[in-house]
Amino acid sequence: MAKSQNQKLKLLYILKILHERTNENNAISTHEIIELLKKQEILAERKSIYNDIEQLISFGIDIVSNKSKINGGYFLASRDFELAELKLLVDAVQATKFITEKKSKVLISKLESLTSIYDAKQLQRHVYVANRVKTTNENIYYNVDYIHRSISQNSMIGFRYFEWTIDKEMKFKKKGTFYHISPWALTFSEENYYLIGFEEESNMIKHYRVDKMIDMKVIGTIRLGKEQFEKFDIGSYTNKTFGMFGGTEELVTLNFPNRLVGVVFDRFGKETTIRKRDENNFSIRVNVAVSPQFYGWLTGIGPEVRISAPESVKESYYKYLCEIIKG
Repeated sequence: MAKSQNQKLKLLYILKILHERTNENNAISTHEIIELLKKQEILAERKSIYNDIEQLISFGIDIVSNKSKINGGYFLASRDFELAELKLLVDAVQATKFITEKKSKVLISKLESLTSIYDAKQLQRHVYVANRVKTTNENIYYNVDYIHRSISQNSMIGFRYFEWTIDKEMKFKKKGTFYHISPWALTFSEENYYLIGFEEESNMIKHYRVDKMIDMKVIGTIRLGKEQFEKFDIGSYTNKTFGMFGGTEELVTLNFPNRLVGVVFDRFGKETTIRKRDENNFSIRVNVAVSPQFYGWLTGIGPEVRISAPESVKESYYKYLCEIIKG
């Protein structure tokens, strides 16, 4: 067989073979490498394979020679991602609500390509994407890119914002006119991606769900709101804004039984000041955006949680519960 143009790519093909077809339990023999190269019209002899492997090792590729008679040969001993790390990433992709089902499959397929065909099968057993609740807005990936770009360029962005109707149709807010926002941060909360930015019209920091934005564009105008964001704590903002639904911010005192301290830390962070009320109960004082989502969170925890102050929030919560009971 005459030498083909692929002959110059021999070393790369050997590395590709090791990457795709080997792991610590599946080595590949010199003969198998030669046969696979032959399919690419690449000529090789045993001695040249030995030399090529040595070159790859000298370059820094972690290749191990297994001398066993049963499963002897070469295998790639280390990779950029361990199998456990890839499983974690696959689980994150499939569980993330803002990634569409279609994009989830594409991303998981790319993650599978980072390991051997043998280990990729283990990743496939973790794929249960079809029945998860997923967004349908494919623009989200480009929206995130636009937002990052505008932040790095210190520019405002424009977009149209929508909500869903009962007929499952898209309805634009502000009659479809563009929002002009100065973006300062992206955050992930309650399984959704949010843009946090400054709105000049209201002179306020606001947040917007990224999967509900379309027709996004970077505007050349320099961002506003620098002073407001100099002391902005995104973690605190996310914690006190339940479900990222806005509301009037209040300093609220809440009483809990000791066994629910983990729930408090999960919601408000371990830095929250705990005040012991007695041997079995404690209280906290936190700034929260008082909204139906906040009341829903309290209701979900159960009757042991009490609002002790301020009185206006206690009365509002009581009315909220009465409305639910009335149906």
